[in-house]
Amino acid sequence: MPKQKTNKRMSKTFWVTGAGKVMRRKTGQDHFNARESGRTTKSKRRDLVLHKSEHKKYLTAIT
Repeated sequence: MPKQKTNKRMSKTFWVTGAGKVMRRKTGQDHFNARESGRTTKSKRRDLVLHKSEHKKYLTAIT
């Protein structure tokens, strides 16, 4: 049986930190940000940590 291919969309969207956390970028950062409030713009700068219950689902697709 051949090895399973990596899901390229998932590997570009999610990444694993050195501590083993699965991270993703916040959505809606590309354009139309001038009309957002300052609070929204500031919150979009941070990356999100996925909940531990979802780690297994995403790690199998990334690797």
